[in-house]
Amino acid sequence: MLHERVWMQHPVTVVSDDGATLAVRLDPGSRFAFPPHPFGPHPWRSHSAWESTVVLQLHRAGDHYGAWKFFDPAGTFLHWYINFESPIVRERDGFQTDDHGLDLIVHADGRREWKDVADLHWQRVTGRIDEGTVGLVLAAAAEVTDQLDSSTHWWRRWDGWTP
Repeated sequence: MLHERVWMQHPVTVVSDDGATLAVRLDPGSRFAFPPHPFGPHPWRSHSAWESTVVLQLHRAGDHYGAWKFFDPAGTFLHWYINFESPIVRERDGFQTDDHGLDLIVHADGRREWKDVADLHWQRVTGRIDEGTVGLVLAAAAEVTDQLDSSTHWWRRWDGWTP
C-alpha cells in the first residue's frame, strides 16, 4: 500500500495466525501485480514474480517492522531480514502494509548489515513517507537493535522453522 492505495499485490500462504502474530510464506513464482497508482510505478515493476528464495514473513500486530526468514530453494537457512514497514492491517482475504525502505540483515553468524539506509531519506523527500513516519521507523530500528543485543527478539521462537 502507498497512501492508502494498492501499489503492489502478491499471494502468500498462511503458515500460522494466532491473532497477534501472522506468519506467511512467500514462495518462488508468487506473481506480482502492480495496479496503476497516482504516485507512479512501483520500483519492482520490472519483476513479474518472486524469484529464488523461500521467505517466512512474521508480522506482529502494531510493529513497524516484519521479521523475515530467508531460505535457498533447497530449504537451507540464509539469514533473517528485518523489513521496516507500517504495521499490518488485516483484511478479509489478506493484509496490507507499506515498506519504508530501511532493512536490517541478520546473518546466520549473528553479524548485522543495514541495507537501504539512504532509501529512508529518499522516501521522505519524494513524499512516500512523512517526517513522523521516519521517526517511527528509527524508533523501531532502535527497538529491534535492543532486542537483538539482549537476545530477547520475539521472532527467535521461529528459529527452528524450515520450509
